[in-house]
Amino acid sequence: MNRDEAIKNLGKKRCLEMFRRMLEIREFEEKIRYLFLEGKMPGTVHQYIGMEACGVGVCTALGEGDVIASTHRPHGHAIARGVPMEAIMGELYGKITGCCGGKGGSMHVGDLSRGMLPAIAIVGGNLPSVVGMGLAIKMRGEPRVAVSFFGDGASNEGAFHEALNMASLYDVPAVFVCENNLYAASTSIRRATKIEHIADRAAAYGMRSDIADGMDVVEVYTHALEAVERARRGKGPTLLELKAFRLCGHSRRDPNNYMTDEEKASWQKKDPIPAFEKLLLEKNLMSNKEAAGVKGEVEHAVDRAIKAGQEAAEPEASALYEGLYVDMEVPR
Repeated sequence: MNRDEAIKNLGKKRCLEMFRRMLEIREFEEKIRYLFLEGKMPGTVHQYIGMEACGVGVCTALGEGDVIASTHRPHGHAIARGVPMEAIMGELYGKITGCCGGKGGSMHVGDLSRGMLPAIAIVGGNLPSVVGMGLAIKMRGEPRVAVSFFGDGASNEGAFHEALNMASLYDVPAVFVCENNLYAASTSIRRATKIEHIADRAAAYGMRSDIADGMDVVEVYTHALEAVERARRGKGPTLLELKAFRLCGHSRRDPNNYMTDEEKASWQKKDPIPAFEKLLLEKNLMSNKEAAGVKGEVEHAVDRAIKAGQEAAEPEASALYEGLYVDMEVPR
């Protein structure tokens, strides 16, 4: 499927929704960055600025019953999957309105009822979970797909190799999405990985692999859709590498000094949001007035989410003892 076919397949409504989702992620991340730096929000934060096309492109390719698993950088994935910003913001503030009742914080946002397993902050930690979810889906005969988001650093963890080996062995309906932003925290991929493409590692496990431009939301959607539909048809998992870049530090206080000014400037020119906006304008799928309207609506929506998070109630102390165990019948 080429670009024009992909845009036709998406249609104007979904294209505008993708644009809105990318703007929501960017505005959300920009606003909370200052809230954290000003000491108005507890905990810490790892942001998704510059990588919006990855989460939005992949999640647009998913169906309602599909499920994703995220990392320590989960805000973008949560918004892309449809978790309400008020619920995410409530979680960041540790309030009862949070998507996890205020118990998880920034690195553990998610809502399984919305198709997102609460994020796992351990590097590479969600890959085995996705294999398990995919295997359960297959055993139940359900037409669903499980998706793992992880970074380039996680591809050097043992859990990555174990997960890919088992997923391929059992042909689980899963897609492993490596968001290769070239840096594991502050360590360049050139200093940690010998091969040029992480996707090449799939060959060792007899798994299909693919590579897409993670700064191009249409290209991400196209490649993700192919992998998702293949998994849904019972054709097995795919390792999808998205070549991307985070236009921010690793965490809230990271000055990003390990990147050169030239490198940052080069990637800034590939910012996925203005690039997609330009495409929509050129294809007459959006007018300048519509673009301005969406931007205004998104800004107000994020401001409302912040206000709601700040004003929400704190959890009661008794909440510490809730949700510790699940009553279930164990097969014997």
